[in-house]
Amino acid sequence: MTLEAAYSDIGRLDRLSYLDTAVHRLDPRAKVIATMLFVVAVVSFPRYEVLSLLPFFLFPLLVGAFGDIPAGFIARKVAAVSPFAVFVGMFNPLLDPGIVAVSPGFSVSAGWVSFASILVKFALTVSAALLLIATTSFPGICRGLRRLGFPALFVSQLLFLYRYLFVLVEEAIRVVRARDMRSFGRRGTGARVFVRIVGTLFLRTVERAERIYGAMLARGFRGEGPSMRPETLRPADAVFVLSSAAWFALCRFVPVPQAIGRLVRGLAG
Repeated sequence: MTLEAAYSDIGRLDRLSYLDTAVHRLDPRAKVIATMLFVVAVVSFPRYEVLSLLPFFLFPLLVGAFGDIPAGFIARKVAAVSPFAVFVGMFNPLLDPGIVAVSPGFSVSAGWVSFASILVKFALTVSAALLLIATTSFPGICRGLRRLGFPALFVSQLLFLYRYLFVLVEEAIRVVRARDMRSFGRRGTGARVFVRIVGTLFLRTVERAERIYGAMLARGFRGEGPSMRPETLRPADAVFVLSSAAWFALCRFVPVPQAIGRLVRGLAG
């Protein structure tokens, strides 16, 4: 993926947050709380649980459907960062050679089961985080965190990290484009040129970040981004949080797939 494509994808995620759907109109605090509960419920499962995690996919599917977020776009983003999860769990089959019975008469290595559990948890938590950004915007998430009582310094650092990510990518695109215009064939692609590009990129990014911060202070920035939408807790926000929490608790403490299987067998028999 080129830098231009990466920048376009980040910008698309940001543009999706300005849609006007039922999910987008929810208060950021409600979506932040629901996503936090979702992540806590997912990661609390034991390492050999895989089937019990599957009902949790209903939450990102519904949020994406009602928020008009393209499922393929979110799936591509999750797949793009999945090598990190693969690297974390790739040694499990070697370090955990025990045998786990998956079904009557079928057993597999415990390491493969824990590896699958890591991948499923990763897909669930990353997709939920991406949908939170796509339906709230990162500044909206920061405002929600601040109103939930998170420290102002922590929230400001998150806000600047997100803003300067765009600055870094924009400067990298300019530097790489200038290098391509001044090189022919394989010239200008060696290690020395790469080190110079990194140094130039660092200096230009710092200088531009300082100018941006000065302009923000001149416009009255006091650590919080302004909102164009009224953000007040409404009954719909409470319904969203309570219904989400009830579903997470049901999926966490009741084996939903096994219950559905027993119900199907009972209806068939």
